[in-house]
Amino acid sequence: MWNELLIALALMLVIEGVLPFLSPDGFRRTLVSMIQLDDRGLRLAGLVSMLIGLTLLYWVH
Repeated sequence: MWNELLIALALMLVIEGVLPFLSPDGFRRTLVSMIQLDDRGLRLAGLVSMLIGLTLLYWVH
């Protein structure tokens, strides 16, 4: 179980690093637009992200 959790964490870090590596300016603009979101918008973005992740996990598994 711990092995799979560490693999998932490593993959998450790799995926999170792709955008700043490929397009630092685009990543910076994305962060600025996220900072300007209110709490409700940020929570909604987090919820959508979690639902997409759960759907993908269900589909793959």
